[in-house]
Amino acid sequence: MDLTLATRELDSATVVAVGGEIDVYTAPKLRDKITELVSRGHYDIVVDLEAVEFLDSTGLGVLVGGLKKVRAHDGMLRLVCTQERLLKIFRITGLAKVFDIHASAEGAAAG
Repeated sequence: MDLTLATRELDSATVVAVGGEIDVYTAPKLRDKITELVSRGHYDIVVDLEAVEFLDSTGLGVLVGGLKKVRAHDGMLRLVCTQERLLKIFRITGLAKVFDIHASAEGAAAG
C-alpha cells in the first residue's frame, strides 16, 4: 500500500493528513514533507494519522525526527489519532508522553 499526504492550513497550524502505511518504504516521503514544511517556515505542524492503516518503527522515527526539527524553531508537532491500535504503539514505546495526541485536527491546531 502506498502513502498519501495532503496538506492544508488550519488556524496557525499546517495539517498533514496521512493515509495508508507508514513503513520503511514510505516513511521517507513523510520525512521529506515535514522537512520541506520546516524549511518553508512552518513550525506548528499537525500530523493527522486517522487514515493510517499501519505504522512501524521507521514511521515512529520520522515523527520523532519531525518533532525535533520543529522544536529547534520553538515549534510544535502534534498528532491526531483515535485508532486504538496506533495509540497502543505510542503508549508501549513511551511516545504517548512525548507527543500531544488529539482526537481531531481542530483540537490539535488549537493546542
